[in-house]
Amino acid sequence: MKKITIKANDFFELLKLKGESMWDIFAQLIGDEEKEITFVDDKDEYLFHYILPTTLEKLQEDKVLFSKEYADKLSGSN
Repeated sequence: MKKITIKANDFFELLKLKGESMWDIFAQLIGDEEKEITFVDDKDEYLFHYILPTTLEKLQEDKVLFSKEYADKLSGSN
């Protein structure tokens, strides 16, 4: 499994500037090998990680699941 480390702040700023979602970028990274994407803060401290699947279909499933979980967390915090 290939490992990729991304500085979260820079990554999300770049997405805003380009008008793309992280899922658009993840789709471009899909290949024959799974990739572990680790997000770190500006001090290189671990924030979270995501195992990028090898198919667009699985990526789409992950996107739907993530959106649901995110919405649930937001509604639970009110």
